[in-house]
Amino acid sequence: MTSLWLDRPDLPAHPPVPAGRSFGVVVVGGGLTGLTTALLLARAGCSVAVVEARHLGAVTTGNTTGKVTVLQGTKLARIARRHSRKTLRTYVEANVEGQQWLLRYCAEHDVPVQRRPDVTFAQTEDGRDTVAAVYDAAREADLPVEWLEEPGLPFPTYGAARVPDQAQLDAGDLVVALASDVERHGGEIFAGSRVRGIDTGRPCRLQLAHGEVRADRVVLATGTPILNRGGHFARLEPLRSYALALDAPGPLPPVMAISAEAPTRSLRTADVVGGERLVVAGHGHPGGRAVSPREHVLELTRWAAEHFPGAVPTHAWSAQDYRGIDQLPSVGRLTPGSDRVLLATGYDKWGLAMAPAAALALASTILDGHMPWTRGVRTWRPNAVTGLDRAVAYNAGVAARLTVDRSTPRVHSSGVAPPEGQGRVELDRQRLVAVSTVNGLTRRLSATCTHLGGVVAWNDAEHSWDCPLHGSRFAADGSVLEGPATCALRRLPGAVPEPPGAAEAS
Repeated sequence: MTSLWLDRPDLPAHPPVPAGRSFGVVVVGGGLTGLTTALLLARAGCSVAVVEARHLGAVTTGNTTGKVTVLQGTKLARIARRHSRKTLRTYVEANVEGQQWLLRYCAEHDVPVQRRPDVTFAQTEDGRDTVAAVYDAAREADLPVEWLEEPGLPFPTYGAARVPDQAQLDAGDLVVALASDVERHGGEIFAGSRVRGIDTGRPCRLQLAHGEVRADRVVLATGTPILNRGGHFARLEPLRSYALALDAPGPLPPVMAISAEAPTRSLRTADVVGGERLVVAGHGHPGGRAVSPREHVLELTRWAAEHFPGAVPTHAWSAQDYRGIDQLPSVGRLTPGSDRVLLATGYDKWGLAMAPAAALALASTILDGHMPWTRGVRTWRPNAVTGLDRAVAYNAGVAARLTVDRSTPRVHSSGVAPPEGQGRVELDRQRLVAVSTVNGLTRRLSATCTHLGGVVAWNDAEHSWDCPLHGSRFAADGSVLEGPATCALRRLPGAVPEPPGAAEAS
């Protein structure tokens, strides 16, 4: 599954970071937060390096829907339910600042942007009250929101909240521009370099498979922090969702839009050579907890075909982002007593506005600056207690899931390989084994997540092993794709015979 934004020949390639190097700041993660933070620091004359585990934009940034908006579906209503008006306004202020910084940057660096109104709509009568709450929260935050009975979409709706003059873009264009700009200002970028641990002494020592590098300061721009210190993983919910790009005949809606109820339906257009495509996204669920992710993709495809007759999919992809337990992002110190390691997380799928804001806050901390709105989204903020009830419930659910997964009856190892594209967790004596067949190759791995011991589940859409506890994901060969895990699933001996027809399938 490759996103429309990453299907391009000009994505920059970068070498691994040489062991033994030292930098003023190492930014771990090559998405929008990491690249923007590195650029701001490089402009200020800092010695800065971006260290990316895979390739730039490999995770959330390269798989976004590409909406740069401050309306953000039902996000504002959810914040308003749990927080004060002041906190809501602070969150919106941060996103407006991040959005405007990004749009100025795109204008100055010839990154194409299309201005569009953004609409949150109700799919049912029951959803009308939810949209009304979105409208009320947006007004409370002083956004120029309006109520529409009919937003002009090609399917039934039951009211909508609309904010004008938002934006959409191609995330690949943005990654290419930012990477070039970081290097033009003296920053360095390295890829294929997974950080496995950090000693936070003076200097910080970052452990990689082939050695270590040193830094005075470290920024974790990894979606979810890769360090357990501070327990941030326990205050985040991993959320996975799906997207399609389609060639669709006829005029397409000239808006960005998203439904207020599940299953989520998100729409936008995308400029391509010779015209534009429709991008449809949604069907989100907690990471690692879908019975069949492939079925989510198929259902999204069926919905698009029903409402846009003749639409033909050209790309399908998926993304994972993390929601803060108290509905707010967290930007700042990893632990309360030190600012040597900083982080940004919890964007809840709305990072194209919040990530630049987080980068501005992180760079400001390192450069001894100040931004008044950072108090409302900082780590270790006083109002974090507002999410305590949800944190307790969520982590109780995590513990229950671990117990159930460990005690669930499993198919005993039989020596029969799964069919092509399929995987299952088997019981081999007392050991849980993850067995899959992909491209004709059958692999046996430990089914125990290397983060905190969750039992991984097979993702039949992306041919990966996903942990249902905190969102770690692993390729069919066990290598880490994303999440708080930093070590691969352990490979086990005992190859399984290839299924009939595997040679042809490969």
